[in-house]
Amino acid sequence: MRILFLTDNFPPETNAPATRTWEHARVWVADGHEVTVITTAPNFPRGVVYEGYSNAWYAVEDLEGIRVVRIKTYIAANSGTLRRMLDYLSFGLAAPIATLFQKRPDVIIATSPQFFCALGGWLTSILRWRPWVFELRDLWPDSIVAVGAMKPGIAIRMVEALELFLYRRANAIVSVTHAFKQNLISRGIGRAKISVVTNGVTAGAFARSGDGAETRARAKLQGRTIFGYVGTHGMAHALDTVLDAAELLSDRQDIGFLFVGDGAEADRLRARVEDADNVAFLGSQPRAQMPEIWSACDVALVNLRDTPTFRTVIPSKIFEAMAMGLPILMSLPEGEATGIVTQHEVGITCPPEAPQAMVEAIVQLADDTGLRERLAENGRATAPLFDRATLARKMLSEIEITIT
Repeated sequence: MRILFLTDNFPPETNAPATRTWEHARVWVADGHEVTVITTAPNFPRGVVYEGYSNAWYAVEDLEGIRVVRIKTYIAANSGTLRRMLDYLSFGLAAPIATLFQKRPDVIIATSPQFFCALGGWLTSILRWRPWVFELRDLWPDSIVAVGAMKPGIAIRMVEALELFLYRRANAIVSVTHAFKQNLISRGIGRAKISVVTNGVTAGAFARSGDGAETRARAKLQGRTIFGYVGTHGMAHALDTVLDAAELLSDRQDIGFLFVGDGAEADRLRARVEDADNVAFLGSQPRAQMPEIWSACDVALVNLRDTPTFRTVIPSKIFEAMAMGLPILMSLPEGEATGIVTQHEVGITCPPEAPQAMVEAIVQLADDTGLRERLAENGRATAPLFDRATLARKMLSEIEITIT
């Protein structure tokens, strides 16, 4: 099968959309399919093009057999609203033009969370007269309203109208959660064309790399039980709750907090705790460093704001944590993600945006090594259920069934 994939994030970017597309595409290529990815110059989340790249009109590279076409777009940091919308829209309009210079595909896949990319998928399907698949990774614009980036009003209603239009025009929809599927069905989208393929983890890609001594030394957190947050430092992630908990636990010299990643809130969060000796920020790190980073942690933190929209999401970092044998401390609204953690007994949960409740959970995990070991072992046993290669093949199988 010849697959044309539209995504505005792709390696060397390391956020969840980039990782999912990269790992799926690698499996498809290994299975004999031909994959072309239309994307941008890597710039997430700062809106600064990575070293070695440029925001050129058209550049092609080969990444492990994947044909990667990078196109010129308006680039903005992952903060604010208007400039980001222009960033998203520029890709949604430029990508279909770039697809005219590619071999005619058998199927077009366009991924959210921002669905101007999906708009590009629909336009490409018209231009190339081929079926297209909407990969639904986020209920956008619900998520931007949930974090306060936009207020309900006429602009949101217009975007929601476009959202429903794209759902209806897609030949197939691949949702990353069952909750997203139910949301679409409740809004009149046909059940038959929606399949669910969750996020997962590539077998063997995440395994203990020693004791993480190098990272612990860089963070100056040697000798502590480290609670690590690895991922985007954004408006959705309620990381002030973790810093509140860290402040309340400042007298516990055996507990430390490690933040790895970048995002719209990163500078403000760093400034807030620049004098704290139990908190360290290491910034964004290459994906190859992630096993070493995770190995320095004793517990993985998974945080989101207290808003109903986040009951429907499943943060992808929980699968990496399980594969690493790390117990999870999850602080987000009860839903599909908390269900996975509790059902498989791979971590404990606490209410979102509740610092005192988080403190109690942290103390429980820090003081009970037996509990941590049991949760870690359960995580290692559960991770194969979410093997990325199996999920990638399931996604392509579901697509073939739906579009034929």
